[in-house]
Amino acid sequence: MRIGAISDTHDRLPTLDRGLAILRDRGVEIIVHPGDVIAPFAAKRLLAWTGPLYITYGNNDGERAGLKAVLPQIQDGPLWFEADNRRILVHHFLDWCAAEDIDQADIIITGHTHQVVNLQKNGKLFLNPGECCGWLYGRCTVAVLETRSLTAEIIEVPQ
Repeated sequence: MRIGAISDTHDRLPTLDRGLAILRDRGVEIIVHPGDVIAPFAAKRLLAWTGPLYITYGNNDGERAGLKAVLPQIQDGPLWFEADNRRILVHHFLDWCAAEDIDQADIIITGHTHQVVNLQKNGKLFLNPGECCGWLYGRCTVAVLETRSLTAEIIEVPQ
């Protein structure tokens, strides 16, 4: 199964839209957003995705009530779901994940640092798709995760 990961979009609508289009074009079945959408007007762009969307609040998502009104499934992490018999843990920041949660997960998807992480360690995949906004490091990225092979591809999003 292909899962798209997009994080730290920070209200930058053009790159958010392009990132979502890339994920659709890559045939993902699920999208994961581990936080920092920021405002409800940006969250509305995620409504264009008609498949499952797993999303957590980030540390900059201050307008929580407005975000919840647009995306009722948004929640504080940890967020858990299963796909392809893999237990997937989603949280905004890896340091906020409890050690016992990491132990139980096959895949850990986070954001927050705006830096790409695509690392297999102890039979687990640690994935941070980086920043889709491109504002901190000037690199806009999303990821496509393959659950069967436990690998991910980092894809550049044009600015």
